[in-house]
Amino acid sequence: MRVILIVFFISLFITLSKILNFIKYKNNRLFIFKKNSLSKQSNIEKIFTRDDERTSSDPNININIGIYDKEHIINRKSNIHRARLARFKKSKLNGEIIFVDQDQKIFKYINGKKIYI
Repeated sequence: MRVILIVFFISLFITLSKILNFIKYKNNRLFIFKKNSLSKQSNIEKIFTRDDERTSSDPNININIGIYDKEHIINRKSNIHRARLARFKKSKLNGEIIFVDQDQKIFKYINGKKIYI
């Protein structure tokens, strides 16, 4: 009889410890999710993502690439510019509208003349 009780309590103890570990792990994942979604860095990234989406959806919005921009920012802006050229066949970069013709040649208009780049 004692052996059965000991086995029962051991199995009960193991089951309860597994349940508590699962709840602790689940709460930890929830805590990490809340921490990531409420952090300042994630809010800043969301703002940049919205701005990138707005910029990539309108080819008339100017993309200004400065000489002091960091490399990853320049890469992001140039990727948006290339995507707009592919989608709309035109894009405004540093105040100049750049076009793509049917032969995939890049050009811009200067004083009414088509100048290939």
